[in-house]
Amino acid sequence: MDLPKPRLSNNALLTRIKQLFWFHSIPLRPGITTPGLKTQAILTAEEAALTSGIDFKGRSVLDIGAWNGYYSFAAKRLGAARVLATDSFCWTHPKFRGRETFELARDELGLDIETRLIDPTEITPELGSFDIVLFLGVFYHLFDPIDVLQRVRSVTSQLLLVETHQDLADRTEPGMIFYPGATLNHDSTNCWGPNPALMRHLLNQLGFARILYRHYPHSAGETMNRGIYACLTPEADPALIAKIGPEWRDLDAPGMIPALAAEIRA
Repeated sequence: MDLPKPRLSNNALLTRIKQLFWFHSIPLRPGITTPGLKTQAILTAEEAALTSGIDFKGRSVLDIGAWNGYYSFAAKRLGAARVLATDSFCWTHPKFRGRETFELARDELGLDIETRLIDPTEITPELGSFDIVLFLGVFYHLFDPIDVLQRVRSVTSQLLLVETHQDLADRTEPGMIFYPGATLNHDSTNCWGPNPALMRHLLNQLGFARILYRHYPHSAGETMNRGIYACLTPEADPALIAKIGPEWRDLDAPGMIPALAAEIRA
């Protein structure tokens, strides 16, 4: 039987936190929050946009590209029965050391969350089937996002939540921009910018029966260069999204794509 790890003192925990790189700002103890590039305010707004009205209670959740683990932890906090956190790039990166950050935060929070070191390009049905799959901030980093999205579909039993950088969002025809080298934000891992029209058709062709879209919670004056999609399988439990708000738009509704494009142009 594994013995519980001894609890670090506040000073020891702060020292350990400072030794690591953090993308997510995660409250671990009163007065102790990891110094993530994404602030608590940004993550709180993101979480509300992504999860408000969605019923996580008793569900199984897969978090693809978990990094420091903010959304794995959020899923458990929202009542998920099982959470599997996966990553590869950030968990093995010599600077990010994401596996260490994840395990430090998970152990400190005392959460029962499984982990698996696996790249999105390696996902197959052998991984299992999950009620809710989180695919957040991953799509646009992939050289072949369509192949990976097919793989993600194979492990999604009810709901897939996608958050991604987008481009051409003011256009009604399906399209996606490729960014060679480090042309997007000086980051060579940024590859693609799809628009809502493309995502709607792509997700429909992959077997999702209903595609809902909402704007990322941009601050005033920011361009709408990120979008959020809730993609439901034909078998999805209607209670899963029974309480979501009107900010979610049904992309299959007549005239919705032109209306969104006009809204973004404005």
